[in-house]
Amino acid sequence: MSKKPTIKDVAAHAGVSKSTVSLVLQNSPLVKTQTREAVQASMLALNYVRNRAAASLRGGSTGLVGLVINDLRNPFFTEFATSAQEALAEAGFATVIANTDENAQTQHRVIASMLEHEVSALLVSPAYGITKDTFDAMARAGLPVLQVLRQVDPRAKHFPFFSMDYAHGSTLVAQHLVDEGYQKIAFVGGIARRQITEERLSGYLSTMDTAGREPTVLFGRATRDLGWQLADELIDAGVDAAMCFNDLVALGLSAALAQRGHRMAVTGFDDIEECVQVYPQLTSVHCDVKRFGRRAADILLAWHQGGEKPRDLPRQPVHLEVRASSQRSSA
Repeated sequence: MSKKPTIKDVAAHAGVSKSTVSLVLQNSPLVKTQTREAVQASMLALNYVRNRAAASLRGGSTGLVGLVINDLRNPFFTEFATSAQEALAEAGFATVIANTDENAQTQHRVIASMLEHEVSALLVSPAYGITKDTFDAMARAGLPVLQVLRQVDPRAKHFPFFSMDYAHGSTLVAQHLVDEGYQKIAFVGGIARRQITEERLSGYLSTMDTAGREPTVLFGRATRDLGWQLADELIDAGVDAAMCFNDLVALGLSAALAQRGHRMAVTGFDDIEECVQVYPQLTSVHCDVKRFGRRAADILLAWHQGGEKPRDLPRQPVHLEVRASSQRSSA
């Protein structure tokens, strides 16, 4: 059996130096397009496969990015992870994905394991809880770490934060319900005093105040089960419109209302695919999570590959998709 081709063989075949081949393997922007294509053609001709473990031992990057997600059971986060992973793969990076299931201890373990395996960078949608030791470990590792969607560590110098304009989305949906003429509008779901809950709650509270409406807020972990369980309480309180923390809460509530034969306007937040596949179709704040996932990956790669550490990242815009679930003529 002939020996496996090496970087030396690729360099000789392409008529370039070993360092040029290495730069191509690292996706370096320093290599001219024509040279890159010649090296890639030689790799294909020789059936060259990069030994990433050996590259790591030589002090190079492993080409592996850690993607840590707080709740992969939620389709919103699944879509985000898929989009980010696709963008990373297109740039030549493999991805290891971990679901922490909203558990800070699980998060600590999976991140420690990723650091031990010398990932090149980390993209983290974090779980809440006691997280300082986890983020301290990432800071000591000195690699790019981007917090997305939730900010649990305030040290933006080490852990830049990228998210969506949730506060504006909250205002859009609350104003829509007021404009439709609903009188008793409740905010349903989200854990109290957490940043993401406060952001999604802010527009609701401001709009209720301006409209002279008394706010009704029911907190809880944002799942379908919460929406289902709170249906009777909302009905008994005389609520005629429910502004839900996310689509899962809204879908659970809508199902419970349908079972009881009760009509109430319901809105969600995130606009997952299922919103247009249910009856009535669910009004929701559209976040374009596919675009967000790819953008987050691009920001992380620019930092890792080009040293472009992000600062003061703008929130990605959102908009409201109005559907039958909240329209007065349909509710």
